[in-house]
Amino acid sequence: MPARLTPAPFRLPAGWPAPHDQAAAARLIERFAELGRNEARLAANPIAAAMLAALGGNSPYLSDLAVREAAALRLIVRAGPDQAVAEAMASLADIPPASRRPVVVAGLRRAKRVVALATAIADIGGIWRLDRVTSVLTALAEATLRLAVAHLLRAAHDRGELALQKPDDPAQGSGFVAIGMGKLGARELNYSSDIDLVLLYDPAIDIYTPRTAGEAMGSFTSRLARDIVTLMEARDADGYVFRTDLRLRPDPAATPPAIALLAALTYYESLGQNWERAAMIKARPVAGDLALGGEFLEAIRPFIWRKGLDFAAVADIHAMKRRIDQHARTRQAASPLGGLQAAARGEPGPDPVGRIAGHNVKLGEGGIREIEFLAQTLQLVWGGRDPTLRVTTTLDALRLLARIGHLPRLAATQLARSYRYLRRVEHRLQMVADRQTHVLPDTPAGLAQFATFMGHPDASSFAVELIAHMDRVGEHYAGVFGDIANGADAGAALDFSGVDEAPPETAAFLTELGFANIPAIVATVRGWRAGRARALRSERARGLLAQLLPAMLAALARQPQPDTAFSRFDALLCSLPAGVQLLSLFQRNPHLLDRIAAVLGAAPWLADHLTRHPATLEGLLIPEEEPDPARKLRARLGDAATLEDVIEITRRMVREEEFAIAVATMEGRLDADRAGLRRTALADAALSALLAPVLADFSARFGRVPGGGMAVVALGKAGGREMMAGSDLDLMLIYDHPETATESRGGPGTRFLPASQWFSRAAHAYIAAVTSPGIDGPLYEVDMRLRPSGNKGPVAVSLRSFRHYHATSAWTWERMALTRARVIAGPPALRAGIEAGIDEALTHAREPADIRADACAMRARLQRDLPPVGRWDVKLRPGGQIEVEFICQTLHLVHAARCKAARSQTTRVALRRLAEIGALSGEEAETLIGADRVWRTVQGLLRITLGRGARDDLPEATARPLLRAAAQAGAPAVDLAGLLVTLDRVAREVRVLFVRHVGEITG
Repeated sequence: MPARLTPAPFRLPAGWPAPHDQAAAARLIERFAELGRNEARLAANPIAAAMLAALGGNSPYLSDLAVREAAALRLIVRAGPDQAVAEAMASLADIPPASRRPVVVAGLRRAKRVVALATAIADIGGIWRLDRVTSVLTALAEATLRLAVAHLLRAAHDRGELALQKPDDPAQGSGFVAIGMGKLGARELNYSSDIDLVLLYDPAIDIYTPRTAGEAMGSFTSRLARDIVTLMEARDADGYVFRTDLRLRPDPAATPPAIALLAALTYYESLGQNWERAAMIKARPVAGDLALGGEFLEAIRPFIWRKGLDFAAVADIHAMKRRIDQHARTRQAASPLGGLQAAARGEPGPDPVGRIAGHNVKLGEGGIREIEFLAQTLQLVWGGRDPTLRVTTTLDALRLLARIGHLPRLAATQLARSYRYLRRVEHRLQMVADRQTHVLPDTPAGLAQFATFMGHPDASSFAVELIAHMDRVGEHYAGVFGDIANGADAGAALDFSGVDEAPPETAAFLTELGFANIPAIVATVRGWRAGRARALRSERARGLLAQLLPAMLAALARQPQPDTAFSRFDALLCSLPAGVQLLSLFQRNPHLLDRIAAVLGAAPWLADHLTRHPATLEGLLIPEEEPDPARKLRARLGDAATLEDVIEITRRMVREEEFAIAVATMEGRLDADRAGLRRTALADAALSALLAPVLADFSARFGRVPGGGMAVVALGKAGGREMMAGSDLDLMLIYDHPETATESRGGPGTRFLPASQWFSRAAHAYIAAVTSPGIDGPLYEVDMRLRPSGNKGPVAVSLRSFRHYHATSAWTWERMALTRARVIAGPPALRAGIEAGIDEALTHAREPADIRADACAMRARLQRDLPPVGRWDVKLRPGGQIEVEFICQTLHLVHAARCKAARSQTTRVALRRLAEIGALSGEEAETLIGADRVWRTVQGLLRITLGRGARDDLPEATARPLLRAAAQAGAPAVDLAGLLVTLDRVAREVRVLFVRHVGEITG
């Protein structure tokens, strides 16, 4: 039962709208003066009299309501609308479901009257903000609906039609639920709103008696649904509660008012449309068996929220809006003053009052529905990837879309402001006569009267303010739904009909664009238009292709090798199971065509990757200001119910973001340093996100080692935060547990393992999760050869063993590898212990001369066993990347005692710190840092464009991004030959410093 609030001093604010009908206002005050002593005292209060005049002079409905609920009005004036609402809701909660029908009916209707009066006063007087107004109306709808459903269920139980599990709490376990849709589901009901419901029942719930079981069940639930509607919306002397609409249920023309659960699930899984997905964004259980409603919504979650970016939904939602607009125009044509649509079509514009006459503030252009559609459509597009966007309220959706970057912040702010204003207009329209209307008066006198109710001195000032909001909404709506250019001019010369050679005009146009093999281009396009590719078999996909074709050909033709780029685009298109999603993506984001064309033209490795994993294309739409990848991944993992879900969601996000990083690098928007940091942060997030679910899944079968924990340590490029495209992960897994914990412990049915075996098998499970092959391939390739004892050692090593090994047995190269070790996941205490162990191992390395000798010997062995492959192998060449790293790691071990406080796993940072302690001169450090940047830039760009395979001759398309990236890294050159000369010079400088600080390479 809601708590009863203690009355508090309250004064109505100034600034109430003036009464338009002065005579009606005076009559209301006179009626109060005649009702009785308390009412007469109220009418004599100047503030209350102003309020009564505003109500009586603008709204016949509120005038009658004030007289009917005079006691509630006194309470509002004395203690405020919140107190009146609280007492009305408390009285509603006091009605037992088993009460007689007249008691329930009267209680529901009185609560509605009191809350309607209090809400109107709070809204008109500016006492409540919009969210408070709509939440109170929604709370009333829920409370009345829950009592109605509970009462009807209990009545059916008392008649012997149901055998409820808990008769005193009829809804619990009843298998019957009301799903709130629309503004009820979103908790944003308007003042005189219908409530949209989908009524579901589960035939498998064992509460039906012989009278209602079997075939009779459908008749019983249909009757129950009709009784709910009657109880809520039938008018009597006490009024009504809420008008109820059941038309949002699946296929309302062919289905009963209450739907069996399985039938609803089957419908949404097989026949559900995009507009129904948009409607289901706001759905939530509001009455009856709420647990059943939650299970239903969880079951249809994949229907609502698609895994990929769903730009195909944009066209469907916009088409529905166009139908609404057409219907509105038909009705608007009857308006004596013309209205908004004439001005919107560019016809001679009427004055502002004429423009808004008869305008529908909900469904009309620039209205509430446009804001809702905009928000819901962007939620459908992005919400499959980001569960944080799955909110029900429009204002919350706008705020989150702006925060994440899918809607400009200014647009979100302006839309929110306009939404609040338009909802205020909507509420005021409905308060006049308690009608579910959204249409402004269509006469000058009617508009003048309503303008007064809105607090304006005349209709013109109201029209100017309203039109400013409508135009602003229309502008932002067009920004989301506006169609891209259809390319009619560019495509005027294109004719791909027929089966013979292309018409001369088409051939000439393609040649002018830059294509060489015109017959092949024409034959391929004809195949597309004929639907030979699986992705283009639907009429909708071919229609999208026809619209995009001119812009697509132009983008591909701008590449250095247009025919090659075209061929790769064909391979991408033919790899898709369906084309509507990808083509809709291009249609709604035309700038992507140029970016993808550049990838297809310059980067065969990325092009092949995109063909194998087309979903990664969505990564290019990530906003520039990206949130922390760990936080983003946590949000997306909100959909994960199993370990397999965690792995799949993590893999998908890594694929998308890796592709986006690679393209940004190729385009010159990310240098090697920033790309390495972003890739490594992504890997850190993925590895950290997997650890707990893997261990939880493993523990469900084998228990846990009491007090034990396992940590993930990254080495190599991952440890140094310098990951490149396609980098393996060099990992170590280290665990620790109390000596007293010798085996795992768990609940019944778990199998116990010795502690060492438990951690070894858990480590295997973790590596299997990281490397498990999916449709998109493994998440990462993992290399564990840097763990103690290499491939001969256990996959997971205890912290004690790790420390002992590095104190007694470790090779110099293993300690060199440890200079880049970084703990990225695991319990805090264990992480601290591992970091202390790493510092200890580095500090107690061998004598400086021995360290240098070992490093030289190892470099000589690598030079002999792994010689460079081709002129572009900047890693293994003499003076290449590996020698820069050897210099840094060797000096780190030699000067370990002084490096301890300033240790860094990142090569460029470590080199600078070595200069700070005098191990390198400033000039030497800058030379090595510059070489490190050049080597990583060249190696990273070649991996992005050509993959890992080495080659001497680079294609022209690859040269362009490589030369640009090299210049940004400090190695400018006019062509590839000049770049090779520069790289030779850098390598010589590195080799000189290697000999100086490490030693001569012999052998």
